[in-house]
Amino acid sequence: MQLRYNYRVYPDGGQCRALARAFGCARVVWNDCLRARKEAHEAGLSYVTSGELSRRCITQAKRTEERAWLAEVSAVVLQQSLRDLDTAYKNFFDSMRGKRKGPKAALPRFKSKKDGRQSVRLNTNAFSLQPDGSVYVAKVGDIKVRWSRPVPAAPPV
Repeated sequence: MQLRYNYRVYPDGGQCRALARAFGCARVVWNDCLRARKEAHEAGLSYVTSGELSRRCITQAKRTEERAWLAEVSAVVLQQSLRDLDTAYKNFFDSMRGKRKGPKAALPRFKSKKDGRQSVRLNTNAFSLQPDGSVYVAKVGDIKVRWSRPVPAAPPV
């Protein structure tokens, strides 16, 4: 069972811009990887692996002039976006085969810039709890947090 804890954060102006940049980069990586898989499927090619997508849509894209801004955010954000796409595809295929309980999962869709549900997922390499009650997020900084209840356990290191 997975539990989710929601806490309110209070980033300053620069941190808001850094978080918005992270949200946008995660969306762009998701859409680029989804586009690559859809184009390969339409061309009759085999399923594009995560390693190939990581190399093509993250590593090589950072080196191009039009996507150099991807290097401004933590690499964890970009890799986690790719992992989330893999999970969405796995849920879809398991749903079609009857291996997944619950309602049928749909094919992953492109993410919109105008959608208000912006999010990123971080693993323990990209954030840490500070002794003063703030949370350090890689390439964003220390963010003030209002803790409504204590964290049940320290994140694994």
